[in-house]
Amino acid sequence: MTLPASSPCRSFASARLPLALGAALLLAATGVAAQFKVVGADGKVTYTDREPSQPEGKVTALGAKVPVQAAEPDLPFDLRQVVSKYPVTLYTTTGACEPCVQARQYLKQRGVPYSERQAASNEDIEALEKLSGGREAPTLTVGSQVLRGFGSDSWGQYLDAAGYPRESRLPSSYQYRAATPIIERRDATVARTGDAPAPAPALPRATAPTSPGPSGGIRF
Repeated sequence: MTLPASSPCRSFASARLPLALGAALLLAATGVAAQFKVVGADGKVTYTDREPSQPEGKVTALGAKVPVQAAEPDLPFDLRQVVSKYPVTLYTTTGACEPCVQARQYLKQRGVPYSERQAASNEDIEALEKLSGGREAPTLTVGSQVLRGFGSDSWGQYLDAAGYPRESRLPSSYQYRAATPIIERRDATVARTGDAPAPAPALPRATAPTSPGPSGGIRF
């Protein structure tokens, strides 16, 4: 889904899957997403995976990678290992979004621990586009692999390849955490050392389908 603030909801084609899911996920595990947006004194915007050590300006934490699941000791050991290697994050919108509801239901039915980040502002939408290359909701990341739009078949293949069980193995006491905004604002300063923050490497993206499946989402 693309996130224009005033555009109507509409369905879109599902993210296309690579022929070698395992290889793609291995690449995803080593990929690094931008985690900070830096606005310098001159107004220049830079995205980086490293927090400036001597800031002067404005630094915004994007929350691209939020491995909260990996810190949950009540998960079964093998599931905890998968979560720590390929954390799952669901990006949604605060507006009406039936595909987002379906995405949550699918992940919970399968028992996938995930973090939910919501696009609640134009700045959130901008951050989502920078992180995923699009403005669709829902968007799912498995490790650093990006899947835009909900499709149970395509999502299932990536979750299978990552090692997530097909049936829930979560303990009965497990509680999913509440959704949070995509970005968390913090005022800081950007270093005046002349060294620009290193840009984050591009996220690997699914390109070749292995099987067709229903998909849907909305555009902002």
